Amino acid sequence: MKKLFVFIILIALASMLYPLLDTFHGNDKLSELSQFYAQSENVSKVNAQNLVTAVVVTYRGLDTLGEVTILFLAAAIIAFFLKTESEKRTLRKNSEIFKTAAKMLVPIITMVGIYIFINGHLTPGGGFQGGAVIASGVILMLLAFPNMEFNHKFFEALESISGVVYVGLAAFGAIIGLGFLDNAILPLGKFGELFSAGAIPVIYSFVGLKVGAELSNILNKFKSVQAEN
Repeated sequence: MKKLFVFIILIALASMLYPLLDTFHGNDKLSELSQFYAQSENVSKVNAQNLVTAVVVTYRGLDTLGEVTILFLAAAIIAFFLKTESEKRTLRKNSEIFKTAAKMLVPIITMVGIYIFINGHLTPGGGFQGGAVIASGVILMLLAFPNMEFNHKFFEALESISGVVYVGLAAFGAIIGLGFLDNAILPLGKFGELFSAGAIPVIYSFVGLKVGAELSNILNKFKSVQAEN
């Protein structure tokens, strides 16, 4: 009876999905919203070589702010439920090769992460991607040096300052009458250069720092719990 019931459910789902698949046709042109984003006047308005980033930070900036807020709440909840005692644990020592490689690679990984979010308006990338790369460098250090003291206050201050600046830039555009997260609050610069696209590279830099700090704190919380267990 159980197998028969599962079979009936599958048949019902197939009957509901078939009309969708049968009538589906791929789009052969941009939607009305996509056409608005891709219009030449809108490209020149944000003056960013990477239009996808420009849309995410400006036109859909409120969505990006919501994503950053969700990540902050996730980090706060993890920190709340994974409270650990301050007792220091002695863990197995890693090989000198692993520790030396970590010391050499972490600065490179950090620089790559910074490059990704600073150049997000010129090339594929941005704050979330760059922050995740920086966090990967942090976890490499935690794996290589499990007894390493983690500066919670520094990362918490970095996360807080980045979040305040991000929201402050967003609100400043609305206060002066340009619009929420309008990148024109700073000079747009010359198209295709590093100092271009107005406030977009500044916003993405603080988003990258915020994401990197939050993910690093999450990783350290899991490391601390594993050490106690």
